[in-house]
Amino acid sequence: MYKKNSGLGAVLLIAIIVFASGAFSQENRIWTLEECIEHAWENNLMLQQQKLSVDLAGENLTQSRANMFPSLNAGASHSYNIGRTVDPFTNDFITETVQANSFNATSSVSLFNGFQLRNIIRQNRYDLEAGKLDLERSYNDIALTVASAYLQILFSIEILENANNQLEISRQQVARTGKLVEAGTLPRGSLLTIQAQMATEELQVVNAKNQLDLAILNLRQIMYMAEDEELNIEIPVVDILPDEEIRESPMQVYQTAIQIQPEIKSADVRVFSAERGLAASKGARSPSLALSGSVGTGYSDARREQIFIIDPETGFPMPELGDVIPFADQFRDNVNQSIGLFLSIPIFNNLQVRSNISRSQINLENARLQSRIAREQLFQTIQQAHADASAALKRYIATETNVVALEESFRYTEQRFNVGMVNTLEYNDAKNRLSAAQSELLQAKYEYLFRTKILDFYLGNPLTF
Repeated sequence: MYKKNSGLGAVLLIAIIVFASGAFSQENRIWTLEECIEHAWENNLMLQQQKLSVDLAGENLTQSRANMFPSLNAGASHSYNIGRTVDPFTNDFITETVQANSFNATSSVSLFNGFQLRNIIRQNRYDLEAGKLDLERSYNDIALTVASAYLQILFSIEILENANNQLEISRQQVARTGKLVEAGTLPRGSLLTIQAQMATEELQVVNAKNQLDLAILNLRQIMYMAEDEELNIEIPVVDILPDEEIRESPMQVYQTAIQIQPEIKSADVRVFSAERGLAASKGARSPSLALSGSVGTGYSDARREQIFIIDPETGFPMPELGDVIPFADQFRDNVNQSIGLFLSIPIFNNLQVRSNISRSQINLENARLQSRIAREQLFQTIQQAHADASAALKRYIATETNVVALEESFRYTEQRFNVGMVNTLEYNDAKNRLSAAQSELLQAKYEYLFRTKILDFYLGNPLTF
């Protein structure tokens, strides 16, 4: 009994440890940029909706292909005729109640309709391809949005860290100034000024923390994260080298992008689709030829066997109606078949064909313009990202030099302030100028990183750090 209980306890202990370690690892999971993008892809509702649109385009293609096959339909009926009527199987007038059954099967196939079916198939094939490319573009857009939000969190973390560093310096300075005031070296006004500066920096820390919380919330919403999921992102090393000038020109990036970006491919494919749509509309001008065939049979209880009886007086045979002909015999004997060719020549259809052709021509011209617009927008986006990245890099290099100078200036000012050679206003001014330069340096850094990530993306490189 003791061994059984101890074994059960060991199992429970292992289960608790495994559950606790799993919960701990889930709570402390560090999300990389790639994992954030994957999570957003898996849970984005608009992507799921767009996948359904692709599925719908696939069904349209399947249906258009099936329209090339012959159609086949079968039917049956069961009826009662009361009163005077013509028996369809005997062609006799009858006044009794007749029970009848009929069975039929029909088939038809289009032999020629101006190649409309073939052009519609090709159009639907292009529409499906364009839908897949549009879906790929949506994946790319979400990836860029996640990367932007991810970088915003990194930027907010560094801003918060900078604000905390400035606050810590002020706290140390308040303590040091308080001692100097107590010793009579500095007036009490100096302490009050430093305390006011510290209060301002405490507010800046609160604001920086709020901005970080908002940045995290933004990424969580983009990723469609559940409320109970924690989001702790990986903080990579993202330093910028002084010689990190962009190698490719905007035109070089563009020439690569138009070969691989799905929005360009989609726009081109939609031009092909519109061309097939126009060809299909023009095909409606042509005569159409269809082949149709049918087979049918039936049963009527009015159809009876005809027997002949010899009249004893005249010696001639007299016809009389016998029993109802059996169902199987009627089903076999009443079979009828038909086959025919049907030619339709369009002459006047209330200008429907003409209007459809005009609409298709407009759609084609619109698709061509959209293709040009997509290329122009892509080039402008690349051109703007390239210009922003170059400007951010120049601003970063200049600001970095400024920060180094201001750090040295602040150290010198702080040393002089500690011995009473500089007043509080001069000290706070040096400190604030350094803090502003550090913030500007961070802004330039992350602006450059984001713009270069856009350029790398258009060059076909993955979004990583």
